Amino acid sequence: MITKYKESPSSTMSLSFCGNDNDTAAYNVDNGVLNNGCFVDALNVVPHVLLLFITFPILFIGWGSQSSKVHIHHSTWLHFPGHNLRWILTFILLFVLVCEIAEGIVSDGFTDSRHLHLYMPAGMGFLATVTSIIYYHNIETSNFPKLLLALLMYWSLAFITKTVKFAKFCEHGIGLSQLRFCLAALLAILYGMLLAVEVNVIRVRRYIFYKHVREVKPPEDLQDLGVRFLQPFVNLLSKGTYWWMNTFIRTAHKRPIDLKAIGKLPFAMRAVTNYMNLKDAYEAQKKKSTASPQDSKLIWHVLRQAFGRPIVLSSIFRIVADLLGFAGPLCISGIVHHLSDEHKTFRPQVKLLGVYFISSQEFLANAYVIAVLLFLALLLQRTFLQASYYVAIETGINLRGAIQAKIYNKILRLSTSNMSMGEMTVGQICNLVAIDTNQLMWFFFLSPNLWAMPVQIIVGVILLYSLLGISALIGATVIAVLAPVQYFVATKFSQAQRSTLDYSSERLRKTTELLRGIKLLKLYAWEQIFHKSVEETRHKELTSLKSFALYTCISIFMNAAIPIAAVLTTFVVHTHLYEDPDLSPAVAFASLSLFHILVTPLFLLSSVVRCTVKALVSVQKLSEFFSSEEIGEDQSKVVVELNIDNSSKYQTVGINLSGGQRQRISVARSLYQRTNVVFLDDPFSALDIHLSDHLMQDGILKLLQEEKRTVVLVTHKLQYLPHADWIIAMKDGTIQREGTLKDIQNFDPELFELWKTLMNRQDQELEKETVAESKTALERKNLRRAMYSREALLKTLQETEDEEDVIESDDEDNLSSVMRQRAKMPWRACGKYLSSAGCLLLPLLIFSQLFKHTAMVAIDYWLAKWTSDAIQVKIEAEKGNCSLIQDCRFNHSSYTIVFSILCCLGIVLCLVTSIAVEWTGLKVTKELHKSLLNKVILAPMRFFETTPLGNILNRFSGDTNIIDQHIPATLECLSRSTLLCVSALAVISYVTPVFLIALVPLAVAYYFIQKYFRVASRDLQQLDDSTQLPLLSHFSETVEGLTTIRAMREENRFRQQLLELTDTNNIASLFLTAANRWLEVRMEYIGACIVLIAAVASITKSLYYGLSSGLVGLGLIYALMISNYLNWMVRNLADMEVQLGAVQRINSLLKIETENYDGLLSSSQIPPNWPDEGEIKIQNLSVRYDSTLKPVLKNVNAHIRPGQKVGICGRTGSGKSSFSLAFFRMVDMFEGRIIIDGIDISKLPLSTLRSRLSIILQDPVLFSGSIRFNLDPEKKCTDSVLWESLEIAQLKHVVKALPGGLDATVTEGGENFSLGQRQLFCLARAFVRKSSVLIMDEATASIDMATENILQKVVMTAFADRTVVTIAHRVHTILNADLVIVMKRGIILEYDTPSILLEQRDGIFASFVRADK
Repeated sequence: MITKYKESPSSTMSLSFCGNDNDTAAYNVDNGVLNNGCFVDALNVVPHVLLLFITFPILFIGWGSQSSKVHIHHSTWLHFPGHNLRWILTFILLFVLVCEIAEGIVSDGFTDSRHLHLYMPAGMGFLATVTSIIYYHNIETSNFPKLLLALLMYWSLAFITKTVKFAKFCEHGIGLSQLRFCLAALLAILYGMLLAVEVNVIRVRRYIFYKHVREVKPPEDLQDLGVRFLQPFVNLLSKGTYWWMNTFIRTAHKRPIDLKAIGKLPFAMRAVTNYMNLKDAYEAQKKKSTASPQDSKLIWHVLRQAFGRPIVLSSIFRIVADLLGFAGPLCISGIVHHLSDEHKTFRPQVKLLGVYFISSQEFLANAYVIAVLLFLALLLQRTFLQASYYVAIETGINLRGAIQAKIYNKILRLSTSNMSMGEMTVGQICNLVAIDTNQLMWFFFLSPNLWAMPVQIIVGVILLYSLLGISALIGATVIAVLAPVQYFVATKFSQAQRSTLDYSSERLRKTTELLRGIKLLKLYAWEQIFHKSVEETRHKELTSLKSFALYTCISIFMNAAIPIAAVLTTFVVHTHLYEDPDLSPAVAFASLSLFHILVTPLFLLSSVVRCTVKALVSVQKLSEFFSSEEIGEDQSKVVVELNIDNSSKYQTVGINLSGGQRQRISVARSLYQRTNVVFLDDPFSALDIHLSDHLMQDGILKLLQEEKRTVVLVTHKLQYLPHADWIIAMKDGTIQREGTLKDIQNFDPELFELWKTLMNRQDQELEKETVAESKTALERKNLRRAMYSREALLKTLQETEDEEDVIESDDEDNLSSVMRQRAKMPWRACGKYLSSAGCLLLPLLIFSQLFKHTAMVAIDYWLAKWTSDAIQVKIEAEKGNCSLIQDCRFNHSSYTIVFSILCCLGIVLCLVTSIAVEWTGLKVTKELHKSLLNKVILAPMRFFETTPLGNILNRFSGDTNIIDQHIPATLECLSRSTLLCVSALAVISYVTPVFLIALVPLAVAYYFIQKYFRVASRDLQQLDDSTQLPLLSHFSETVEGLTTIRAMREENRFRQQLLELTDTNNIASLFLTAANRWLEVRMEYIGACIVLIAAVASITKSLYYGLSSGLVGLGLIYALMISNYLNWMVRNLADMEVQLGAVQRINSLLKIETENYDGLLSSSQIPPNWPDEGEIKIQNLSVRYDSTLKPVLKNVNAHIRPGQKVGICGRTGSGKSSFSLAFFRMVDMFEGRIIIDGIDISKLPLSTLRSRLSIILQDPVLFSGSIRFNLDPEKKCTDSVLWESLEIAQLKHVVKALPGGLDATVTEGGENFSLGQRQLFCLARAFVRKSSVLIMDEATASIDMATENILQKVVMTAFADRTVVTIAHRVHTILNADLVIVMKRGIILEYDTPSILLEQRDGIFASFVRADK
């Protein structure tokens, strides 16, 4: 029943502590002052006033005035005994005091004057309790317990005075039926318990009444300034609200968050601690268990023992939160019900001690009381929910770190036979770390749902049944029946995602090959061939993405449509099932809210089931891994006696290191190890001649041999054979000859002579390199300058990626200016994404969303009107206003029809909206990838030389994946949550316009919270992602280099590094989790405030201005909706901001300039056989790599006759390679021209020019596919031509021996062929083209002598009738050329035949030849 307040003149509403009623009961002291209720209440004020009087000077004069001097540092935080219990009791005390205040106000509303003693003591008690906890917190942080004497005195006095009041209530016959009696009893108990807590602090800390005070130090973690994750150490209020994160979030807005900012983990949360807990549990369970070590039950028992307790706590929090969640519909029902019964009033029957006493039922009959209780329930529910999330996530992260550490320790003990026999691969182990540990982590995240969901579903169905009867079960059945469909869709969704991932990997592999071989593709004009190949794979990927989008679309549709369908079914059945159905606003809107609650666990069920199944599989795999064979003791002793050097063991040590650098690190590692035996497996393979000689002389001969250490050297560098004590010559897997060098000279002179020839040649190369090194200081300086300019260009390119965020002002480098830009949303990137959808889809996307949410509001509004009209008819019937001929029963049919039409329209619009979102995503991703691929493949070579390959690949991999799969889902969630919040605010404002006034401060708070969160969240997400890669790399490196680690006995160092990497990743994840909880708690509290304001405003308008109860229910249910979706709006906004970075980065690449492929000559003007002779005229040619750089060729003139063999030589940086690139217009020819067979090449279409010339590059490039594809990707030649080219390149016998012949497989990069063979394939490729002009750009620089001889022989025979321009690495390769060009710093110094140039003894070419001998 609702309290009916009487409006009376202000003269009758005078204030007085005891009231000024005409009766004298309030002031009667005939039986003693303690029998006067007002005096007892006044007595209860004394402890509160006394505490405030004592503590305020200390708080505001002591700490407050000296806050700058006495700064409380976190290292002094020290929780006193009973810390958590004190906070819990304080929260309960505050709640009871609020109830006492409300009870006093409600009971006082039935008298003509105001009795302040009914609620003023409680108000003072509330203020004193808040002061006590603030006071206690400051004492605790300063570790000064003697000041707790004030609290000891306060709890004592409060307990005594409240006990006196309770006793007097008992004396006067006031019992449990009166709420004030119950509240007094509770307060006495709470004050007594807080007094006991205070006494316990004295007992434990002994700060008074004892001779010796017990000194207690703060936790060691808090004394470490590097520990900044404070969640385990702060008080209960700060834990629940993540208040300690405020400073961190604000700091993130001033400067970017890095690893230094997040610091170290507390010791109890570090990987080593969690690993030891897991290890102890594992050993304990192994002793108790009789099951097989491979049985997964053992692992589950271990996980339960090590990490089960916090999961139980999380589950309890979750169940409590879910139960509190039902306060929403129940309170809505209570408020609307009482407002509907507005003519029913009550007056308390009990009046004692001059005032009225009310029961709890009468207390809850007040709508304002229910509104306040709803507000408090929401605060508590959201706090428990976020606490459940945090505990589960923290436990999952700790578990992941512990299992990763256990996996790593197992790796270090693995038997090498497991790896060598293929029983366990690097990929399998890496999957355990990267996938299975994360599956278990996610299972622990979601595991509280396994217990909470059944409770939530059962309670929800029971409440629905109590409201609607059997029709509620029919509606719930609709949801339950469609839940398996949702599971089926989720399964198909996962399958489509895996299929898409496979195609994405294939597309990325092809794209990687394209980018790595882009120079060759451009030189051969094969870009479009590979472009087509990538597009074909992309088409398959898009087909799979369509399936992915379809199931996503169905899932989104079902999530939105099922609640509508359930509500429609329930209400329609309810109106037809009962003759006079109870469909009041209270019933309708409470049921609507319950359906929304019931849908959530049923939809979540599919995710939980799938996650559980994956966790079961992962645990089985972990069980098998942990039970695998380990190394025996004898084996390990043998291993550590040897020291093995092999650069292949550490291929991934540093992705930024060259092969030579990795080789040198590997050698250095072997040299400093103090072992008796050293194995060196081809340590010179990746080193140049000079470094090889330095290593031999100063390393092997000086450090190792002089120390009498046995050295086993495997090498192809024959010049070092004279230093060997014993030589073993191998051939085809067998020993060809062994002995000393003298023995081999005597017994196998042919072999010795061959070695002698090769030794002389290699010694000559060493001399040449030594001479060249002394002369190239200037070239190195020029190279450094070039690199600096390249870095400058790279920096410029990277800055263009954030072009829209750059401020064109003098203080661009100012940190505050940069931080201001970080807080801005990338709206331009958002516009780019949406505009890519096209003029048809974009309006469809926008209007479908608007119409859908309009329909949703219309459905609820019609329900409000329907139920309001129904209850009005019922009220009129009860009043007896119906005539005999008038039917007093309400006709639901017309309302049911309209409601059904609106619901069906809403369901259809849900489908249209989900289709529009996914269709838009598909269209955008198709357009962006197509534009990106077209733009990049046509970019000038300078772009690829100045942009790291990884940066470009990231656009095609990570960024494309974000646009493919993540942005559509985030866009849908963001638009849905935003429009729901906007709809809710609009409805509430329509119901109670005064709400808009209160909305302003909440909107301001919301703006700043989301602004600060977005910046911190973006940084923390990047840290979380960036700290995962080193961890996963460490695992793969360890597995690949396991033998070396054991041989070096470095297990402990690598294990420690693993723990540090794990902790670094975990603390980033924990900070991100805490930041998310920080946001959600604040958004939930803002939502609770909105509910309170909306409830109070609508109740007031209903009571005094006649607002219908249906509209009250409508406003309240939308207010609850805001509290659910506010945090999702900010989270999705933050996610969208990060994801739009992908669009922004791709958009920056779309702005690069492309090569001009058009020409002045049409195809009809170009002879079909051009160039048929190969005559080249170079006239005043000047070339540069970029318009901002200096020329690399200056006024070059040359004439090459048809069929001539021309050699071009010069030192590093002389312009040789630029000369060759000019023929293909790969560089900027800003002056002069090149004429080939009478045609100026600048007038030719670029593809035509490049397709008519041939080139062999220094680094051989082969593509994955077949040999046929590598020789003739254009498919223009017959098999006979291809076999001829292979025969010329002396590869025919090699290819014939392969399965498939021309169709034999070439792996990525041609890794299944040697370097020399790859270069010969490139020679065969050049022959296939049949071009009259062949350019050889240092083609022999990286191959061995034998391959070089083959190459030179082919050039002189098979290419005898063609013009060949050779860029020489070794000068002896061009001694037989028809013409030699010597270059220096971009100009031609010498130009003549080799014989004439050799006659010039002081000439440069002659000096080169002498150095080469």
